[in-house]
Amino acid sequence: MDILNEELTRYSENHTAAESATLAALNRETYANILMPRMLSGHLQGQVLRMLSMMIRPARILEIGTYTGYSAICLAEGLRDHGILHTIDINDELRPLVERYVKQAGMEKKIMLHSGDARTIIPGLNEKFDLVFIDADKVNYANYFDLVFPMVPVGGFLIADNVLWSGKVLEKAGDMDHDTRAIHAFNKKVQDDNRVLNVLFPIRDGLMVMKKVSA
Repeated sequence: MDILNEELTRYSENHTAAESATLAALNRETYANILMPRMLSGHLQGQVLRMLSMMIRPARILEIGTYTGYSAICLAEGLRDHGILHTIDINDELRPLVERYVKQAGMEKKIMLHSGDARTIIPGLNEKFDLVFIDADKVNYANYFDLVFPMVPVGGFLIADNVLWSGKVLEKAGDMDHDTRAIHAFNKKVQDDNRVLNVLFPIRDGLMVMKKVSA
């Protein structure tokens, strides 16, 4: 998934603020015990998300795709006082692990966990979100974008993960699998949407950062 070669990735990590002890433990446990551990944001991307959140200083964050909670903990570090991060995952089997690490990070009052289909949960949140992080099933990226866009005020931000999809977005259209076609279509949708300013960062597997500039 990493776009940079292994040595450059290691160099970047060595010149990036270290993970907290909680994040390092979560990283180790995810790789030791959880299926598909590469879904974890990890050190470099986690610190990028943390830094972006600290720059934005959101009062409300929505994360679509919790996995083991690593990115949620990173993003929550940038919340304003009394801010809340809502995170949604369809797999409730990982919830006890997430709850344990959220508590260990001292963020049980900042991070609110939701289990179920994000497409049904989001409309019931009745919130405005200064920052939305999309990192769930790729075929629904465009649907999630459309669903949350009215909930983000002008000046708010959206971030989507895995938008380079291990480089598969460079394949010929006829060779793309279902997920790759969905990611490529999402990237084009964002690029063509004049309601946002966007930049695609080639960090790890690609982060699309968008600022809402009009309704």
